[in-house]
Amino acid sequence: MILTALQKTEATLVITDAKGNPAQIDGTPEWASSDPNVASVTASADGMSATVVAGATGTTQISVTVDALIGEGVEAVVGLGDIEVIAGQASVVALQFAPPSAQ
Repeated sequence: MILTALQKTEATLVITDAKGNPAQIDGTPEWASSDPNVASVTASADGMSATVVAGATGTTQISVTVDALIGEGVEAVVGLGDIEVIAGQASVVALQFAPPSAQ
């Protein structure tokens, strides 16, 4: 995913078993950014989604780790996503003030 500087997006955790059925989780998912300066990640109260906010140009990896019942027993499941933050395009507005002209 590519974000521009200071943009934010929502990430959602979806875990299924091999048949595509929703899997049960044990505990709250843990979200992290490999470089919080490039993009920070803040989990929702239940941990099933997170807000990712771009901070500086660069590349980072967002990860989410959770224990899930996806077969025999509970296994740790890790999801990864790469994010590249690029510089946003800014518009420049110029204001010029001058003394009033004589009439």
